[in-house]
Amino acid sequence: MDAAAKNRPDLSTHLAAERTFLAWIRTGVACMGFGFVVARFGIFLHELPLFKNASPTRSHGTSWLGIALVAIGVLMNVISAWHHARLVGTLNRGETPPSRPSAQAVILALLLAMIGLGMAVYLILLQYSHGPAQ
Repeated sequence: MDAAAKNRPDLSTHLAAERTFLAWIRTGVACMGFGFVVARFGIFLHELPLFKNASPTRSHGTSWLGIALVAIGVLMNVISAWHHARLVGTLNRGETPPSRPSAQAVILALLLAMIGLGMAVYLILLQYSHGPAQ
């Protein structure tokens, strides 16, 4: 047995990488789906007064959030595919992948936290612009 074959990881390592990749894909698809729902709901809120013979209200800006979530989901899937291809290549060469925190996970968490913070600030400002709650 040569050195490369001896260092080649077993099937369970490849399957673990595949499960991780599929988890990232599911997360990206969920993010895109949620973004689509948020964007469509913003359009629905904007068009709702037309059904009541009222003048259209100003948009509450939910569409930008939906578009951002869809874009993050697409980006997440592209980066996941690239990362998975690199990881499988590393494993096939018999090399040990570097042990470090997932930059992809950290960046995603920070992006979603910023979007969530932006939503919270927006909703607070929206609440105060309509006067105090009764």
